[in-house]
Amino acid sequence: MKGSSTSNQSDIEPSSSRYGNLGTWAVIAVLLAFLVAAVVIGYLGWISTDNDVPTSGYLAMALGVVFSLAVGAGLMALLFYSSRRGYDEPAELVQEPDRDEGQGTSQQKDT
Repeated sequence: MKGSSTSNQSDIEPSSSRYGNLGTWAVIAVLLAFLVAAVVIGYLGWISTDNDVPTSGYLAMALGVVFSLAVGAGLMALLFYSSRRGYDEPAELVQEPDRDEGQGTSQQKDT
């Protein structure tokens, strides 16, 4: 019986991996199509005008890129720092001990 169950599993595995590869290639193809479309639209937008970008425009663009990269790097550093220090752990409820526990034994009545 054990031999028959392993043969059934091996029959199932190739078909599922085949579909997994097809899905992976489909996602890659769609993403590459988006990349090509973005590059073509960017190129057409770049050459569609005869206006030159002034030096201040290039300076503003460079500062924007540097600032964006600095903010991204800083946020990633904070993410790793908080993860390693344990700040990302789930909160735990700390219950305070009841104050009536010590007083309950002295107020018991003997009947």
